[in-house]
Amino acid sequence: MLKEKKGVGKIHIGPKIRRLRQIKGISQKAFASELQITQQAVSKIEQSEIVNEETLGKIAEILGVSMEAIVNFDDDASFNNFINTNEVINQRCDVTNHYQSIEKITELYERLLKSEIEKNQLLKDIADLKDNSNNRK
Repeated sequence: MLKEKKGVGKIHIGPKIRRLRQIKGISQKAFASELQITQQAVSKIEQSEIVNEETLGKIAEILGVSMEAIVNFDDDASFNNFINTNEVINQRCDVTNHYQSIEKITELYERLLKSEIEKNQLLKDIADLKDNSNNRK
């Protein structure tokens, strides 16, 4: 038997299923098709206080989560986790972008330096040619 986290008041499992389905981007119609039931039956499940374990197991499989994850799902905690995860990802991206920016600047500087060296060599070659042509006269 699955145990729900202890908290203030009992929260029906149906709304948890609905919210997880919505988060996963699964329509009620597609969900019903996967469960091989009617859309009205899905609506009834999503309004239910309890769902039998067999049905819950099928729902968990379709949603790609464990039955315990459904039973213990907390929208607020998930939202906070999502925000925290995004902040970490953004920080990592900033570091990566900064590193890539430095790499790009270094690459561009090296190309510019190489171009300047080639330009100086060409100017030197032109000056040598002029000197040689002036010495022949």
